[in-house]
Amino acid sequence: MIQLKLTKIGNSVGAILPKEALARMHVDVGDTVYLTDAPDGYRVTPYDPTFAQQMDVAEGVMKKRRAVLRELA
Repeated sequence: MIQLKLTKIGNSVGAILPKEALARMHVDVGDTVYLTDAPDGYRVTPYDPTFAQQMDVAEGVMKKRRAVLRELA
């Protein structure tokens, strides 16, 4: 378990992530992370759920239209 301390940043509040957590998530300064709902509260992750949904749709289209995409290639 990693304990985070909240700190005031301008008119907002921020959490300082230790370098071990950043390394494990493969993120660095300037990267975007997402706060998503989880069964036990919230989760901070570099995983973009909207992008994942779009990729699922795209994969479905690619499977359905495989012959057309081969012709276009």
